[in-house]
Amino acid sequence: MYERILIPTDGSETAELAVEEALDIAEKFDAEVYTLYVVDTDAAELSLGTEQVERIRSGRFGEMDELEARAREATEHVAARGRERGIDVAEHFRAGRPHDVIADFAEDHDVDLVVMGSHGRSGVRRMLLGSVTERVLRSTHRSVLVVDEREGE
Repeated sequence: MYERILIPTDGSETAELAVEEALDIAEKFDAEVYTLYVVDTDAAELSLGTEQVERIRSGRFGEMDELEARAREATEHVAARGRERGIDVAEHFRAGRPHDVIADFAEDHDVDLVVMGSHGRSGVRRMLLGSVTERVLRSTHRSVLVVDEREGE
């Protein structure tokens, strides 16, 4: 049923909630697993200079040690959890608007299932803060499993 699973991560506790769920499914279906860290270039423009943002957009993370370390730490966590279960996880880094990049990656890699964490915000809080998960749901025709942070409480 599922041959390729994508686990987008930003290294947050919320994103990590999805990892075990995704790996359970991958194990059951012997699926390929990808993990993806997306640098939000819209947010980066507010805190970085134009030259640095252009490096990010062109994928030259290696020239930005702190950013590359954060991306590697986030995806390595997913890969390490996969190794513990005997599952190979391919690590990827991209830049752009997270929901667009995730949806494009899922399409380009013919992903069957995207597994993401969510804070479970609703109402005004969701409208004011926005939600990458919500936007992914609206941006892709791929199946998306949302693991709600509130379920763990």
